[in-house]
Amino acid sequence: MAALTKQEILKEVVKAGKDPVYFTTNYCRISHPQKGLIPFKAFDYQQELLKDFRDYRFNIILKARQLGISTISAAYVAWLMLFHKDKNILVVATKLQTATNLVRKVKAIIKNLPKWMQISDIIVDNRTSFELQNGSQIKGSSTSGDAGRSEALSLLIIDEAGHVEKLEELWTALYPTLSTGGRCIALSTPNGVGNWFHQNCAEAESGINDFHMTTLMWDVHPDRDQKWFEKETRNMSKRQIAQELQCNFNVSGETVIHPDDLQWYLDKVTPPEYRTGFDRNYWIWKQYSPENHYLIVADVARGDGKDNSAFHIIELATLEQVAEYVGKSTPDDFADILYNVAAEYGNPMLVIENNNIGYAVLKKLIDKEYPNLYYATKSDHRYVDPITAQWQSNVIPGFTTSSKTRPLIVAKMEEFMRNKLITINSNRLLTEMKTFIWYHGRPQAMRSYNDDLVMSFAIGCWVRDTVIVESQKNVEYSKSFLTAISTAKTSISTTIPGMRDHKITKETERAEDAAAFNYQYIGLLKG
Repeated sequence: MAALTKQEILKEVVKAGKDPVYFTTNYCRISHPQKGLIPFKAFDYQQELLKDFRDYRFNIILKARQLGISTISAAYVAWLMLFHKDKNILVVATKLQTATNLVRKVKAIIKNLPKWMQISDIIVDNRTSFELQNGSQIKGSSTSGDAGRSEALSLLIIDEAGHVEKLEELWTALYPTLSTGGRCIALSTPNGVGNWFHQNCAEAESGINDFHMTTLMWDVHPDRDQKWFEKETRNMSKRQIAQELQCNFNVSGETVIHPDDLQWYLDKVTPPEYRTGFDRNYWIWKQYSPENHYLIVADVARGDGKDNSAFHIIELATLEQVAEYVGKSTPDDFADILYNVAAEYGNPMLVIENNNIGYAVLKKLIDKEYPNLYYATKSDHRYVDPITAQWQSNVIPGFTTSSKTRPLIVAKMEEFMRNKLITINSNRLLTEMKTFIWYHGRPQAMRSYNDDLVMSFAIGCWVRDTVIVESQKNVEYSKSFLTAISTAKTSISTTIPGMRDHKITKETERAEDAAAFNYQYIGLLKG
């Protein structure tokens, strides 16, 4: 190429300074693992990103892997630093190395420009940062560091944002530094639902935040076709494919319930027949039927306003969720709600998690003389019927969720859902399950999300299955449990058989019905 005149050089510098696409496609060079230093021939989707970076203040990119998005971001940063004075740029990532890799790409692009295009020299050059003579600077930092939190930023880049822990807190700390017109580029492959990246992508798609959303699937690359995809995914799991190539949030995460199972249930949800209660948060799909047996399971809010009290009503024979409540009721109000709802469903067994202020709800129900509260031994959490519980010192009311019982009840729920043994009617419950994940080996809600409906439902699955099955081991224990489930709202007859005026009471009829149900139910379980 013939040497350019001063006038031509000036013209090219001005042209490149006005257009990041022109600058990148004509003058940027990158390192290729086999070919060495080569011109950066940006693909169409990369050029569109450059325009978005220039035209939109906030950009969020949901991408497949190996599309060169970090490289095109580095080219934009190089353009921004060279042709604009006093720009302060911060790159953050989970690991410092990830952040500094992008910083090095920016530095390499600038150093490999034609000498006459390097209009501002590097005057400070460190491992994690560098500064140009025109006052523009860039710094890489891990999310655990505090870089940039006290200084105004021109551009914030969050690399692999879906994998950054506690990004909500970081964003809260850094957002004020962008208040003077600073920009943001957040890019990542998906990593499940409920995190900052997923939430902001969803809001961007709905147009309710400031981010401009771009989704780049694996096939946006012109060199990739179905054969490439089949070869690439041959040894990959569903989650890996969803995360690395398909930009699928739901399948990419480590949810306790497999996303395919979740989708199966989501496709079958139905609207409630009634939405009632003072807050209209009590949803009913099927009203009480005297022919059926029920179980009510409740989770009581901690009392700090951050979570909800919730309960489910489950039909025992079919394992169908027939009613559900979730709301921020006070313990007294929640106890009254449970008492009244239970009366409407024949006073079935009422299982209440006794952690935290759950005891306050349990105490009020005991004071109201609710007949069918769930009791268990302190040591091994074994069910004890309400009558026996009165004279045993090692028995407490309610269900205790502990490090021992939590994985058991969650595993039972997962088993039931995986085998499609239950009917879930509530999209509220299934929405919670989307953010109910394995975290360091423990099943729990993602940060800033609730699991009140999930945990109460898991307790219900465990009690329904385990307690009733175990009741086969002891006849008297079985009778007491089934009697508790089937207690009538009518008074008990005190007459002795053979006495004058003795008659079969409704209580006796219910006991007989319970025995019949026992045989049917146990048979169902064995089959």
